[in-house]
Amino acid sequence: MSTPAAFKPERIIQSHGFTNASLEWDAWLDVVDVDKATPAQIAVLEESHPKAKTSDYYLLLVHQPEILRQRSTAFNAIMYAPGGLSRAERELGATVVSRINGCVYCASVHAQRFEQLAKRADVIGQVFDEPRGAGTTAREKAIAAFSVKITESPSALNAADIDALKSEGMNEAEILDLLHSDAIFAWANRLMLNLGEPVFPEGS
Repeated sequence: MSTPAAFKPERIIQSHGFTNASLEWDAWLDVVDVDKATPAQIAVLEESHPKAKTSDYYLLLVHQPEILRQRSTAFNAIMYAPGGLSRAERELGATVVSRINGCVYCASVHAQRFEQLAKRADVIGQVFDEPRGAGTTAREKAIAAFSVKITESPSALNAADIDALKSEGMNEAEILDLLHSDAIFAWANRLMLNLGEPVFPEGS
């Protein structure tokens, strides 16, 4: 779940403890030693992410390789599948959810991915400052508002919230993609928040 080291944001944004700078993540539990990993664990790491063999996150989760395999399959399908909602908008939803949940590491990763895809970071500064009302367009505002509500009060979500997305031109496939990307970060954030902590660059 790390961002490629080659990417550098045009400018570093820091607000309310959140940043788009590249962070590391340290696990609080023992991680698998790659040199002692089983063939099944190695196979799942190689399937999951290009940097999985050096990531505490993956090396911790691979204690249960089949669960990690299912997690990675679902995550990659939700965030990277072609068609439907644009990848940048999926990343925006993920960043809003991570900001609301307080997951500094996830917010940094997906803020960078949004910037890579959208070629701008203006809305990221807004999300970090105050996600409620964030957005540079009416469509972005609708995505942010939906992502806030599904995170803070999912039982209160209703047909009017879906209609608000439709009014900004989103079709049913795009809405389902947003739901999936928001929902999987309810899971991802809780793993990151409860199994380890972000590590900031020295001097930041």
